[in-house]
Amino acid sequence: MPLSAVIITRNAGKQLAACLQSVAFCDEVLVVDSGSGDDTLAVARAARATVVEQAWLGFGPQKRWAVVRARHDWVLCIDADERVSEPLRASMMAELRAPRARVYAMARCNRFMGRWLRHGEGYPDWSTRLFHREAAQWSEDPVHEKVKTREPVARLAGDLLHESAESMEAYLDKQNRYTSLQAERMYASGRTATLAHLLASPVLRFIKFYFLRLGFLDGVPGLAHVSIGCMNSFHKYAKLMALHRAAGT
Repeated sequence: MPLSAVIITRNAGKQLAACLQSVAFCDEVLVVDSGSGDDTLAVARAARATVVEQAWLGFGPQKRWAVVRARHDWVLCIDADERVSEPLRASMMAELRAPRARVYAMARCNRFMGRWLRHGEGYPDWSTRLFHREAAQWSEDPVHEKVKTREPVARLAGDLLHESAESMEAYLDKQNRYTSLQAERMYASGRTATLAHLLASPVLRFIKFYFLRLGFLDGVPGLAHVSIGCMNSFHKYAKLMALHRAAGT
């Protein structure tokens, strides 16, 4: 089955080359850029990827827009700071020769503070990324978007490697933006937050990922990764409460 790799970018020049190399086995590589000011477009064109420019729509809408413009119905959606491992490539190629399903998830392995996380929130972090366009599509969520489908989701062997080059400061800034977007989305849908949300959500999240999912085995990076996730839960609900108080609701 012919396969299109679909990548959305913005100022991803430092990371994109390794990503493009890892998807070179695909029949088409489509890069949809939203106003990069670095060498992202030059890197993409040097790798003979198809480049399309589109103003930023939000993560979910941007990926939906990109998938529609792929040349083939089977699409692999990957971020610029990710790359397909050799075992995952072999697994995908085998499946496309004789598909068991039309939607596939893969384990995403995250590198954080110099360490590949193998537990907690960092692994296996199952992510649905390979699908037939008739069977699935990205959600409209502006952040924390996900692939939506009504069909069974099969799992692939091999890891999708996620190695962000951003600093801890940049990572925390991004988490702050994400929690603001989440709070705004919840507010728009009429959701509310209580003191119980503020207190219980971070604690339960820490118990789940640090103890039950063995995040402590990833050392200090694992502790930091889980703790930031817990803070995100607190900030999301605190921001939602602030929006309601500002509106007097």
